[in-house]
Amino acid sequence: MTELSDREAELLSAHEQERPARRLAGPLRLGVWVVGGLLSVYSLLVVFRPVEAIEHRMTFLAVALPLVFLCYRSGLAARVRRLLRRPAPAPREDGTEWPTVADWLLAAASLAVLLHPLADMDAFRERGSGAAMTDLDIVAGVVLTVLLLEAVRRTVGAIFSVICVLFLLYTYYVAALPIDWIVSQLYTGTEGFFGVPMQVAASYIILFTIYGAVLDHSGASKFFIDLSFAAFRRSRAAPGRTVTTAGFLLGTVSGSGVATTVSLGSVAWPVLRRAGYPKEAAGGILAAGGIGAILSPPTLGAAAFIIAEYLGTGYLQVLLYATIPTILYYLGIFLAIEIDSRRFGTHTVDVDAPRIGRLLLRFGYHFSSLILIVVLMAMERSAFQSVVIATAVAFLLSFLDPKHRMGPKRVGQALAKGTLEVLPVTAVCAAAGIIVGAITLTGLGQQLADIIIGVGAGNLVITTVMAALAVLLLGLAVPVTASFIITAVIIAPALFELGVDRPEAYMFIFYYAVLSEVSPPTALSAVAAAAITGGNTYKTMMMTWRYTLPAFLVPFAFVLTPNGQALLGQGPIGTVLLMTAVSAVAVAALAVATGGMAAWPERLLAAVAAVLLLFLEPVPIVAGLAVLAVAAVVHLVRRRRRDPA
Repeated sequence: MTELSDREAELLSAHEQERPARRLAGPLRLGVWVVGGLLSVYSLLVVFRPVEAIEHRMTFLAVALPLVFLCYRSGLAARVRRLLRRPAPAPREDGTEWPTVADWLLAAASLAVLLHPLADMDAFRERGSGAAMTDLDIVAGVVLTVLLLEAVRRTVGAIFSVICVLFLLYTYYVAALPIDWIVSQLYTGTEGFFGVPMQVAASYIILFTIYGAVLDHSGASKFFIDLSFAAFRRSRAAPGRTVTTAGFLLGTVSGSGVATTVSLGSVAWPVLRRAGYPKEAAGGILAAGGIGAILSPPTLGAAAFIIAEYLGTGYLQVLLYATIPTILYYLGIFLAIEIDSRRFGTHTVDVDAPRIGRLLLRFGYHFSSLILIVVLMAMERSAFQSVVIATAVAFLLSFLDPKHRMGPKRVGQALAKGTLEVLPVTAVCAAAGIIVGAITLTGLGQQLADIIIGVGAGNLVITTVMAALAVLLLGLAVPVTASFIITAVIIAPALFELGVDRPEAYMFIFYYAVLSEVSPPTALSAVAAAAITGGNTYKTMMMTWRYTLPAFLVPFAFVLTPNGQALLGQGPIGTVLLMTAVSAVAVAALAVATGGMAAWPERLLAAVAAVLLLFLEPVPIVAGLAVLAVAAVVHLVRRRRRDPA
């Protein structure tokens, strides 16, 4: 994989919500990596030798939570120094940083409060279910709550911690529930810290981060980038299409929109600059390609695993739900790139890359493990077993490339990296249990759903627009996984009551949670891309928004029209194909409306046509095609008048 420059690593640190860990050194670094590697091994073994659910989740968190405090800095000392206007201590020459005494104490406390129930699991469960918790149980539960709030603050920021605290305050003061009830709900069962989100982190996500780390260390990342640059060589739109394709492929390894944007930027920005792309347009392409990876099979983002658990369906089914929206997402980007290549007058760029045929013959085996995951799940293997088998295959295939052969050292690095990359998500999923537990205990979810429906006057269109805005606004402050969990337990019930099926509702929320990363005014992926290209940040955000616009509008079709389920691959095959074709025309109309090549009358007509087509009903479809035809006629007439020759 292309190495990040110091500048790009700094950007990732500043702008990614899942912030990078401290840079450790010496025996401590080795110890952290050994513990992380052992946790990965444990997670792999549990797939074939299952452990009781709550015991597995507690064990996983007992190792992961102490690592959070050792690997992630507090930041409070630096804030106090700034307030007191005192100089910061001189950094170490090698850039490493050691945990403080407070960090070690927090790590020890984390281990203690999680080993407490594990020491006698049966007795602990009986005390919790019988409302006979001891004082030690209650103290341990309160301490774990505080530790999780601090872990989330360190890894993804203070806002999510504040949201969790507000739910706790509501439960204690407004619902007036005693502290032992609250602790019992959060600490002793599977409706709190150790609920579905924690199950997803400890079972699904850790396995996929291990798989991504093995792919990375086996040379797959470099192959995906080289393949993308080899695939598009001979057109002025090729550089933009190349970067978008590379972002999609690289995202299967990184699993993060911002990380993909930054990783790809070191290679892609020089190519886009030589092709003649303005800084802001290049940044928009980088950000749109990076974030698309979280929306796309075969890995998707962490929230997709939670969808599978909430729906009680296989992960393969969620992949099928995402297939057609992914096609439409990238179709919109490619069409926008094609229009921009003419608008900006871009040109071809010679890139030093192997011939595509030679590249596929030599390294095409890297695709096999990705394909194998889907094939195994189609053969009714569990997602857990499928990804473990694919990981083993990726490991074995690494020996076909002497430069990336995975000996003991590389294997250890990949296993440790798999654990370290899942730490922020683990903290979020465990802390999200506070919100889920509070809603379950108080019935707050139904009350909030009733309020949402009341404000929307019982109208599905108004309620859906409100839901989209709520998810986007929440996503500006908290990471994708957290915003999905919160809105899934609050907003999804309102959609259910208005007749929306569960798959459509959850996929709608999922897409808007992901798209918050490209939504102004924060748009983390766009901010990182603008910093790489040196472009104007706001203009880069708007370019990113334009490239991703179909992804903002297509999910409304899931919810607002009965035929919207066809875009999730549900229904007769004829209906699925027809609705996909209509949606593709709508995406093309959106590309024209936002492209800037046509005059405003044609663009306005194209926008109206796109909206009509996305209703996916016979009358609006016919009307949309008619309006689009009028737009084409107006464009041809205006063009002939402008250029009679």
